[in-house]
Order: sequence, then structure tokens, then C-alpha cells
Amino acid sequence: MKLALPAFLNLKRLEGRIVAPFLALLAVVQLASWFITDANIKNSTELTVQAELQTGQRMFEHLLVQDAQQRTALLRQLENNHGIRDVLADAGSMSREEFAETLVSALDSKNRSLLKAGLIAYADGNAQVVAATAAEAQDFAALLPRLQKSMAQASEGKAPAWQTNLALVKGRAYQLVAVPVQAAGLGGWLLMAVDLQDEPLQELQALSQLHGVILRREQAQRPWQALGSVLDPRHTAAVAQQLQGKPAGSHLFALQLGAEEMRGLYLPLLQEGPQELAVVLLRSFDQAFLSFGLLRQTLAWLTLLGVAAFALGSVLTARRISEPISTLAESVERLGRGDYDTPVAQIKGAEEVSHLASAFEAMRQGIRQRDHSLNDLAFKDQLTELPNRAGFGLRVGQALAQAGADTPLAVLILGLDRFKHVNDVQGHEFGDLLLRKVAKRLQALLPGPEDGLARLSGDEFALLLRGANEASALALADAIRRDFENPLQIQDQTVDLSAGIGIALAPQHGREAKLLLARATLAMFDAKKRQSGSMVYSAQLDVGSQESLSLLGELRHAVEAGELRLYLQPKVDLARGRILSAEALLRWQHPERGLVPPMHFIPFAEQSGFIRTLTTWVIAAALRAWSQAQAQGLELRISVNLSTRDLLDQDLPAKIMGMLAAQGAGSQALCLEITESAIMDDPQRALHTLEQLSALGFKLSIDDFGTGYSSLAYLKTLPVDELKIDKSFVLAMERDLGDAKIVHSTIELAHNLGLSVVAEGVETAKAWKILAALGCDEGQGYFIAKPMPEAQFLDWLRHWQAPDLSSESADTVLGGLG
Repeated sequence: MKLALPAFLNLKRLEGRIVAPFLALLAVVQLASWFITDANIKNSTELTVQAELQTGQRMFEHLLVQDAQQRTALLRQLENNHGIRDVLADAGSMSREEFAETLVSALDSKNRSLLKAGLIAYADGNAQVVAATAAEAQDFAALLPRLQKSMAQASEGKAPAWQTNLALVKGRAYQLVAVPVQAAGLGGWLLMAVDLQDEPLQELQALSQLHGVILRREQAQRPWQALGSVLDPRHTAAVAQQLQGKPAGSHLFALQLGAEEMRGLYLPLLQEGPQELAVVLLRSFDQAFLSFGLLRQTLAWLTLLGVAAFALGSVLTARRISEPISTLAESVERLGRGDYDTPVAQIKGAEEVSHLASAFEAMRQGIRQRDHSLNDLAFKDQLTELPNRAGFGLRVGQALAQAGADTPLAVLILGLDRFKHVNDVQGHEFGDLLLRKVAKRLQALLPGPEDGLARLSGDEFALLLRGANEASALALADAIRRDFENPLQIQDQTVDLSAGIGIALAPQHGREAKLLLARATLAMFDAKKRQSGSMVYSAQLDVGSQESLSLLGELRHAVEAGELRLYLQPKVDLARGRILSAEALLRWQHPERGLVPPMHFIPFAEQSGFIRTLTTWVIAAALRAWSQAQAQGLELRISVNLSTRDLLDQDLPAKIMGMLAAQGAGSQALCLEITESAIMDDPQRALHTLEQLSALGFKLSIDDFGTGYSSLAYLKTLPVDELKIDKSFVLAMERDLGDAKIVHSTIELAHNLGLSVVAEGVETAKAWKILAALGCDEGQGYFIAKPMPEAQFLDWLRHWQAPDLSSESADTVLGGLG
């Protein structure tokens, strides 16, 4: 039979839930009070012990002074004794034994013990021993000058009196006292040296509860050796060991002697050269703490009585309120289970209980409303009111769970083109309107009511097609593309729409929502890259992603390992046949793949942002080539291409100027080439960077002119000096009159704007002659020279001569342009 616990002890009952927290709180408070009081007692004990040790220090110092005074008085007694004076007069003719016996016989019984404790010697005015009771007396006599000086300092208050008479001789500590002999014509000194062992420590222990150890060590970091102690040898050794490593100077410290906790006071007594003499005074902390035992016992009883009284009051109070409140338990448990739809029953009874029931009902309604709001925030996009990424992922997961293993399903990820440009130019409010309208158009294109649409992020949307195969998904992607051919009208602005669409299919591309979304996103990025409109996921896309990570690591290594190479392709003055400048081109000498052309790694570097590192390398290498050309008397301007990311770097002008300064070059050494697409990605920031570069004196050139879509709109505002006609027009110029007209028009346009013109793709003598006749300023192409390593280029430049073009005729093309 299982015994039931009383209600106030049963934590499953309301009484227990009321009593237990209050008892626990009281217990915490009482325990905190106990520990705080106990800590205060310990702190008081610490202060008491500290005071006792400091008092003991003063007593020990007084004992040393008292002993020195007694021994000094003994010496004066000897010095004043007429018999002793006779002895001192004949001391030089006495043996050590005779001298000692004569001194002892001259002393009364009270002072003989003092004499036996050490040695007595008589030294002349030069501190040379005349007679002594021990052989080592000369070692002490040699200390007389220092003793006189110390005594003088002590009398003037410049040194402590207790320290004046201490000395270290042959590894032992002594108390040394001396008095001058003023007997008729004798002069000299009468001195006494007493081995400082445990005598003052015994006296201190008799006067207090303190123990002591006198210690010496040869030098710092060497172990301490006990010279005197009132402790047993084991505890004495423990004190010496625990004192090791303590800082110099008087200080308090804790130590352990066996099971007893002690407090020690380290007092340095003397330091002679590297030798140190110190005393450690000890007081038992445990014994001092026990003196507060009655107080701690009283506190413990008061704590227990307080807990018992509070427990009784808590139980009575809990029982008084638990009965009406227990009727609300079921409603509270229901709310705890997440049931926010069932109303809380209204309780009749005390006003407080009724208010509590009403409060529970208000809480239930508030929680239900907030739960719905949180679900909207967690799973719905607030701008378009479509599901967000989390909501779409749940919907795809549910569709996969409901569909059979062979039931097809398609996920489409759509990424808008140039949305950032719209946001930057027209503002975020305009961009929000655009996203709402795109959402409505996509919603209208969904084939069925079970299909879903979501907005994943800024310009990305996702579509879910249930039961759709690859053909159905591609058909919807084509329908979206055709619908986007109709521009949007927003606030009297016409916006052209285009997008890249990636498609992932279930089950062939995965049976998990997260995997399908990731693979559709990969396909979308590939569609944007290829500008193909839509792309179905393939395994090669994942391999490409891994290869990209590998390629980034290899590119970083290439920079560090010196695998990059600078190639230069000359540009010629078409009218005068002179080499004016050259374009810097980057090559990668891979240890395994050989010479890697730029198209194999430059696009990836632009996407990953590593292009900035490559641009820095090319500029530095181009400036070194320029410096070498200058050293050989060759005038040369080197053109360097800047990417989109370079133009968005606001620190770019300062970086280039720093590299110029390192080579002692000016801005005229470089021509900076910018593609139209680089300018159009972020026109405002690009224009700001170009204006800074132009102000610094750099020649600026627009590369691949004619292949963009908005060049003329920005050309008049850009601070550029040169246009480079794309080689696609120059290569076909000889046989295609339309391309020849484009080249002619571009040259005239540039000249009208005050710009010079460079034509790429000059591969025949005829092309040179046509361009020269049309007024093109410079040319660049294989007919002049292919790109070559920088060292080879300088040698080629010294020997190059303009070709003879007299046999070539360009009349046919020029006539068509007339």
C-alpha cells in the first residue's frame, strides 16, 4: 500500500506548488544570510588574526631590542669591573680558555648563563681581536664598523633599533652587541655575539598564541633553511617550503600545516648581499575561528526556527487559497497543452478567484491572437503577404509527404534582374511596389489552386507545382518569361522585367524541401550567369560549386606563390606609326595546367570578390614594368583594366596613389580602363570613384565601347578621356559596311566629345589603313603584336618598326562610307 503525501508536500498539488517555492525562497534567503554571516565571521577572524600577528611582530621586535639591551648592560658591567680591566690589559698574553674562565669568574651567577650562550671578545681600535672566548671571534670583530654605523642610525631614528644588532656569519644568525672600553689607556671594544635560535620565539610563544620560525637563505629563489623554530621539524620544513616564491617585504599569507589552516606574517630581518634573514610568525586560523563557535551555533538555531515558523504559516495560507483555485487547474493545464480555443470556465466564489478566472480567459485570448501573429511573422512575407522561405519550406515538405514516392513535383526559384539598380535609382518604396506587382503577376500565372507562390528574399520568388514534370515546369518558366516581356507601369515609370529561373524536380533531384530549394537556387544562378532565362538543375552545378571553392583557394595560392604573370600588348599611334602605350594583361602560370588564359579565372574572381586582389597585383606589376621602361629610356603608358568591384571600392584612388609613390611614378604612368557594364552596375558609386581618379590626373578609358546598353546616357557625364571600340566591330569592318559605319560613327562621336579613340582587333594592314583614314588615334591587335611577357616586350619595343602600308588599299570601304 502506497502512502499518500500530505497536500503541502505534494508538488503535484496546488498547496505544494504554493508552499514549496516560498519555503525554497526562505531557505535560499536563510542560507544566504548564514553564508554571509559566516563569511563576515571569517572576515572578522581574518582581521583578528592579522591584528594578533601584527602585535606579535611588535612584541618580537621588542624582545630583540630587550635582549640586545640586556647583553649591552652585561658588557658594560664587565667593562666597569676593575678586575676585568686588569684582565683586558693582559688579554694579549692569555689563552682563549684562560680569558673565558677569567670573564666567567668576574660575573655573578645571574649573568653567567648569558655569557655561555655566545662568545665574548676584546678587540682593539682597528677591530682586531686581542682575546676571545671562541676562535671565530675575528669574523664578528670585522663587523664592528658596520655595527657602529647601525647604532648611530638607530639613535638618529633612521633605522629600526631591533635590526641594528643582527648579523649573519657562516650561515648562522647572531645578535651582536659591543661597548667601547674606556679603562685607563686601554681603548678598543668589548663585544658579545649570541646565536639567534629559538629563544626569542619561545618568549613570544609564552606571551601570546603565536608560533615562529627563523629562516635564512643564500640568495633569492634558493630554498629557505630554518635556524630556529618552536614547531616540530616536519612543520618547520613545511613553513620553509610554502614561503618559497613569496614576494619580498613584510606581508601576510595563508599556509597549511598538516590539517590545520594557518596565517603567517613574513618579516624580513636582515639582508647582507644575497643572503636574507627573516622570521615567520604563525597563528592558527582554525583555532581563532572556533572562538566564534557559540555565535555560529546561535545563528544556526535561529535559521532553523525561522524556516519552521515560515513553513507552518505557508501551509496554513496555501490551504486557505488552494481549494477555490484548484477548480481552475484543468483550464490552466489545457492552456499549457496549447489549447487556446476552449474558453476558461468562469468560477463563482471569492472575488479574487473570479478575477483570476477572468484573467486566465483574457490571457487565453491574448495568447491565441499573438500565436496567430507570430505564425504570420514566422511564415509570411509582410510586404507581399506571400509565404516566406520558412513557410514555403513547410509547404514543400507537406507536399512531399502527401505525394507518393513516384508523384512528380517541381520547385522553381525566380531571381529578378537589376532589382538593386531599381532600388538605388528609384528608392526602396518604388522597389516595394515593384515586388508587389511582380507577386500579383506570378500569382495569376500559377496553373492550379494547389500550387504555391512565395517570396524568399529581396528579389527572389519561389513557385511550387504539384504533379508537375520537367516539361510542365519549363512551360511555366517560358510563360513567366513571355509575361515579363510586358513592362510594368509604376508611378508613371516604365520598368522592364527580366529574371533567371532555376528548376528542381522531385523525386529525381531530391525528396527533401531544403535540398530542392538549394538545387533550384543553384540552377537559378546558372541561368542568370548564362542569361538563358531558365535552367533545370543538373549534378554538374554542384560539381561547379565545389570547383569554385577549389579555384578560389588555388588563386590565393597563385598570388602567394608567384604564379601570376604580367603580359603586355602594345598600342600604336595609327597616324605616326609609334608605340605609345601598352595594355597590361594577366596570365596564370599554373604548375599543372600550364598557362591559364584569363577567361578561365577572371569571371570567377569578379563574382567572388577576389578580383580586387588581382587588380592590385596587376597595377603593382605594371608599375614595375613602367619603371624598367623608364630606366631604358622608353616612354610608355600602361593601361590596366578595372572591374565592377574595383569601382565600388572607395579606397581605390588612395591605394593606387600609394603604389605610384612606391615606384616614384606619377599618374601619367597609367591609363585605367573601365567596361560599360562595370559603370552600369552602380552608376553613382562608379561615377564618384571615376571623378576622384580623374582629379588625380589619371587617363580614363571606356573599354569594349558599343557592347553595352546605356553607354550614351552616361557618356556625357563620365570624366573619361578615351574610348576603346570593341574588336567585334573592327574585325568585320573590312567586309561588313554596317560595322564600318559603326566604327566611323563612334570615332566621330568620341572626337566631338573631345575623346581619343583606340580600336581593338587590328589584325590586318588593311584594317590599320582604314582606321587611320577614319581618324582613329590608336590601334591594338595581333597585326601589331600579340600579348607577350613584360621582359620580352621591352626588348621587342626597342627593335620594333612600323610596317609599310603603301601597298594596301582601303578605297572600297572608305568609298562605301562616303
